Amino acid sequence: MCGRFVLMTPGKSLAKLFGLEEEPDLGPRYNIAPTQQVAIIRRGPETLRRRLSLVRWGLVPFWAKDISIGSRLINARAESLPDKAAFRLAFKKRRCLVPSDGFYEWEKGKAGQRRPYFITSADEEPFAFAGLWESWTSPEKEVIESCTILTTDSNELVLQVHDRMPVILDAKDYDIWLDPDNQEPDLLTPLFKPFPAEKMKSRPVNPKVNKASYDAPDCIEPIFPDERA
Repeated sequence: MCGRFVLMTPGKSLAKLFGLEEEPDLGPRYNIAPTQQVAIIRRGPETLRRRLSLVRWGLVPFWAKDISIGSRLINARAESLPDKAAFRLAFKKRRCLVPSDGFYEWEKGKAGQRRPYFITSADEEPFAFAGLWESWTSPEKEVIESCTILTTDSNELVLQVHDRMPVILDAKDYDIWLDPDNQEPDLLTPLFKPFPAEKMKSRPVNPKVNKASYDAPDCIEPIFPDERA
């Protein structure tokens, strides 16, 4: 799964890396948690160029009676998207990228202790999760956009901590994923393979990240000497 992640790359660099239409004004986030605002990248309806938007993390289907369902839909199992009513239409028409510098997973220790690990690309460059977005209108007519992050089986590195990991897309596949005209499962499902373990690294980090409301640079501070690479 993916329950917390980091986005600290400046907007100028994100615009260059992802070919954005405009440079976003973003501050660094070290502990992004469900129901908070997250950055997603999708194609603008007029220009068809990539555009960054802020939406709520936790997908709220258009047919939902209230927003609370979103807290249970922060992740979507990639292999079952066509079979789930909450994700089926978004999978066809509303796919997005969720830029990130890394994500957290927790290792279960003795006496129920949970040890956080920060998992990044080996070169520590930003990457993008595969995501879906949706638009929901509240009874008060407020329009709320939200998203979910796709997950797949873990690679050998992440498996040391958890059996699921976010779907991380190769940059060459961004256009395939973002194009709403691409709806054939045979074209999209090959993108759901685990990201290669040799292109990633992980390290145990400060337990302060366990608190969802805590967001500071020391969240990603390594704890030695057990750094895992």
